[in-house]
Amino acid sequence: MDVRSVRFDHPDAVKLNDEVQLEYVQRYGDGEGDETPLDASMFQPPSGTYLIAYDDEGHPVATGGWRSQDRNDEGYEDGDAELKRMYVIVEARGRGLARQMLAALEADARAAGRTRMVLETGDQQPEAIALYASSGYRISEKKFGHYRAYESSRCFVKPLD
Repeated sequence: MDVRSVRFDHPDAVKLNDEVQLEYVQRYGDGEGDETPLDASMFQPPSGTYLIAYDDEGHPVATGGWRSQDRNDEGYEDGDAELKRMYVIVEARGRGLARQMLAALEADARAAGRTRMVLETGDQQPEAIALYASSGYRISEKKFGHYRAYESSRCFVKPLD
């Protein structure tokens, strides 16, 4: 897997983000996708990063990023790194790419001095929930993020130290 750090507004990042948004619509049926406000500056080092994995032919097949969060009214704590837009294209699933991407993002956040990786996913994403649980994440009693008030929201945390 050829993993490259790119801007969140890079054409390949936009393409994969559009694909994951369509998947959210299919799974949740709301017609909107994820409405969490995001922009490219949130993923600029050292406050975050955005990664894309490319296959041997140079096609983008997986993506994910993290952005810094500190204590705020959305439930985050000082030192948090929030995982965003983890996605593997359908044709590349089952090869361990999500697990590799997750490990790369955790290592990058740890190197940037972040102390805890946090994420919010939904109950209609059982594959994601299984990945996070098997990677050492635990369900957070305290919800955070844009969808924290939704019953379908599932928040996970993992110490990075």
